[in-house]
This record gives sequence, structure tokens and C-alpha cells, in this order.
Amino acid sequence: MNLPSFSVIGAGNGGQAMAAHLSLMGFTVNLYNRTREKLIPILNNGGIYLEGAVSGFAKLNMITDSIEDAIRDTDIIMVTIPASGHSDVAYEMLPYLKSGQIIVLNPGRTFGAIEFYNIIRARSDLNVVISETDTFIYACRSNDGRGKIFRIKDVVSLASIPSWKTNYVVDLLKLAYTQIVPAENVLETSLNNIGSIFHPAPILLNSARIETTEGSFQYYLEGISPSVAKILERMDRERVAVAHALGVNAITALDWLKDTYGVVSDNLYEAIQNTDAYKGLLAPRTLDCRYIFEDVPMSLVPISSIGRQLGVSTHTIDSIIHLASCMHEKNYWKIGRTAVKLGLDGKSAAEIKEIVEGVKEESTVA
Repeated sequence: MNLPSFSVIGAGNGGQAMAAHLSLMGFTVNLYNRTREKLIPILNNGGIYLEGAVSGFAKLNMITDSIEDAIRDTDIIMVTIPASGHSDVAYEMLPYLKSGQIIVLNPGRTFGAIEFYNIIRARSDLNVVISETDTFIYACRSNDGRGKIFRIKDVVSLASIPSWKTNYVVDLLKLAYTQIVPAENVLETSLNNIGSIFHPAPILLNSARIETTEGSFQYYLEGISPSVAKILERMDRERVAVAHALGVNAITALDWLKDTYGVVSDNLYEAIQNTDAYKGLLAPRTLDCRYIFEDVPMSLVPISSIGRQLGVSTHTIDSIIHLASCMHEKNYWKIGRTAVKLGLDGKSAAEIKEIVEGVKEESTVA
């Protein structure tokens, strides 16, 4: 069997780690970034130096700021940019996509695949599969053509639109990532978005510390104290309640840590403290970070919006959205993925599930 070729969209922390690791595994990899400045150190090196859980120098097939060149004739397009840029990159690649290609959002955050699908289906001639993962497979940091993978997650769930294409995509990706397992549908991957719990609230609750130390502390191990963990647990219960209202058997954050990192504990604080993958991961240097501008509008807002539509209270999540909006002086309720923007306004749980399941005879994707 011929190995699939990959395009990695985005040369940030995750994109550099993914592109390098895929290359070291023997795959042909193109790396794209919108701004060429980010690519210059990688171009100068001719590739990416990787260390940590995977080490070596990875030569890439192409390093480019042309999305047309990056995705041309590649089999799998791995989107690693923040979810706040998903819609922009969907429109950018739309003219150049070819039938048979697979697009994977790593991760989709909440309802990313639905947003992407709504844009891509504007081309009725196009037969592509839109997929998303529930989390990013690496705990990593990368900069200037040098990356470090602290840990590769044990399990990552993936689902596609339409859902009957999920196993096909999983089987292909298993050639690179045996950790990937199929989810029932993109509602499951979206509502099992643990980043929505682990990212925005700790940033807000450590805002003074971040501003005074430029993030010079371990984000998870020092930033999530017993009191912070209690707030995360309350948010997590609200997320799970929204998932249940949609008919999704969502996993709790505590069980996610067990499945993903093998950590067993009775409470969230202790589980996080006992997660080796979080050792050495520093906090963001500034409050202008994707843990807010990505995870609030693209993770928390859609959970809240769908929750409100289905009659599920999300008071704690709503308070985090409000605080983030105040801090950034932006209306994240307006910016975010709402039920209206996603085309889900007024729809019942059964109707929403029908949309993501897809019907073979009527679907515009293959």
C-alpha cells in the first residue's frame, strides 16, 4: 500500500511538531503557513529539529506560504491552526481542493467540522471528507524550526462528516497514528473537547501572574490549584450535561486524563498534578493567547449556545466567556460559533444529529 502524502496547515507549535514527526515516520510532508516570516528559520534549516518523545532532523518535501502549492496532489490535509482561523483557511483552500482529499482539523474544538463543512459544500462538484479530532495528539512546543514533543497522547478520537466515512479516515491515519480511534460522530468529538475546560479558565484565574511573570510558571502543575480545579470541575459538569442533551455520551475530564495519559485519581486537581505530560509546560507569556481567543469563542461559546437552545444551564461557562470578553474588550458571544452561525438554530437534538450523520445517497461528500 502506498503511503498517503500530507499537507500540514499552520507552522505553530503543533504544526511544526506534526510535520516533523510525520516526515521522520517516512511520509511526504508539505508545510504551509500564511506568513512567510514564520517559515524563514525552517527554510534556512531545510527542515525541523525535533527532540523529546521523538527526536531527529526532519526534512520536508515543501515549505511554503502558498496554500495552492501546499495542498496540491496531497492526500490528507492536516489543519493545525487555532480554531479561530478555521473559517478563513477553509475559504482560502476552497478553490484548490480536489475530490478524494481528506481534511482533518487537529482539533476541531467545538463544532469545527460543521463550520468547515458548511463552507466547503459551497462547491457542489467537490467530493472531500471533513474530519476533526477531539484533541491535539501532541503535548508540544515549537519555535524557529525547533520543536519538542513532551508526550504523544495514548488515545485521540476522530469523526467525519458524514459519519459513515469515519472508519475510512481512521484506517488511513492509523498508518501514521495508531492512537486514533473512531468516534460516533462529530458531536462526540466536539463535546469531548477537554481544551474548553483546561484552557480559558486557568488563564483568566492566573491573569495577574501571567502579566507579572510573562508566564514563567508551569501552566498545569502550578496554575491549576485545588480552588481552580473546583471551577474546572463545575464547567466540566455543564459541558457533559450539554452533551447528554444532544445524545452524546461525553467523557468527563477526569476519565479523559485516565484514557489519554493513564492517570487514575479521585479528583481533577490530583489527576492533573500526577500527569507527567504536563511537567515542564509553561504558561503563555501573554494573555493574548489562543487559550482565550481560540478556546472561548470556538469552544465555550458553542457549548453555551447549544446548551441554551436545548434548555441546559451553563452558568459557570457563561461567566468565563463574560470575563474573557471584558479582559480582551471583545464580544466573544458575537465572535464565536453560535447555533445561528452553524446553521443549527432552532433545531432539535435529533435534527442536529441527522445533519452530522449524513445520508449516502444525498451527501455531497464521498
